[in-house]
Amino acid sequence: MSEPLVVLDKVEKQFGDFTAVREASLEIGAGEFVAIMGPSGCGKTTTLRMLAGLDAPTSGEIRIAGQRMNEVSAHDRDTPMVWQTLALFPFLNVRENVEFGLKMRGVAAPERKKRAMLWLERMEIAQFAERNVEILSGGQRQRVALARSLVTEPQLLLLDEPLSALDAHLVIRMQAVLTKLQRELGITFVYVTHSQSEAFAMADRVVIMSQGEIAQVGSPRDIYRAPASRFVAEFVGRNNILTGKAISEAEVDTKLGLVSVVQTTPGAPVNMVIAADMMHVLREGEMAENRIEATVLSEEFVGSVVTVFLEGDDGTELKVQMQERSLTGLDLRAGTRVALGWSAADTHILPDRTQDGGPA
Repeated sequence: MSEPLVVLDKVEKQFGDFTAVREASLEIGAGEFVAIMGPSGCGKTTTLRMLAGLDAPTSGEIRIAGQRMNEVSAHDRDTPMVWQTLALFPFLNVRENVEFGLKMRGVAAPERKKRAMLWLERMEIAQFAERNVEILSGGQRQRVALARSLVTEPQLLLLDEPLSALDAHLVIRMQAVLTKLQRELGITFVYVTHSQSEAFAMADRVVIMSQGEIAQVGSPRDIYRAPASRFVAEFVGRNNILTGKAISEAEVDTKLGLVSVVQTTPGAPVNMVIAADMMHVLREGEMAENRIEATVLSEEFVGSVVTVFLEGDDGTELKVQMQERSLTGLDLRAGTRVALGWSAADTHILPDRTQDGGPA
């Protein structure tokens, strides 16, 4: 079996006494779209900079296409990066910006112009080739930055929060552009973002980082439905977390009452995760395998989806997510008492090693 395109083998990065990345191990296959997420200061951008050659690891090894890269400079790596700020050259027009990487590689002027124009056509901005980049819209500048990075046809493209400065409607459009490009070209994308919606919409796998460590790696569905730690469950959001003690193989005693689960260990402390879209507001007379009482705090509408925020009798914050049309006949005004229900099969029990809430 061939080695993955990118390998991080127990990579650490220290800045003085501060450890930004701690023993990070990760394999990325050729053609994968991998997103790295985590709170500010978790080490995701430092990891990306080490892949780009802008920071050297303090220990461990980085390999790309089987070659050790620790001592290889950024200039000698075929790892272009699309920056959050885009970093376009204001003194060059659109075509000249796209040509820049080819010029640095010694490609003759006629050939680099031809290749630049092909990429501008592919990005649907060829009509702006001779314009100053400063007068383009945010979405157009984003496409210029992508064309500049891809014109050299790299194996690996690094992206550092490239959509964070765009308006919401442009973000959705550029997500489609990025996903289509990545699938068509088969280029490996490593994409750093703070946006769960971006990562889950585009990536094949998501890497969650916390305090310099990799907390979990998995498909978007795995991360969302089966978080490996309390930290991941809380970071992903829209999760309800209940704690208690197992009194049998199928019941956990919590401050909100008994909770039925599929299986647990009697006598053990238990952290349980129930996704907000798996918990629902019970209507009068409706039965559920699990039932708890709560008080409505507020509602949040995002398009056709509404999230209801509630508080349990012990002060636990609870969330229920549903389609707006499902609100018909429900009284969810602030202060209203309601019953919430869910099934045992939709209760995810966190591994024992994460009961302290830290990274896995």
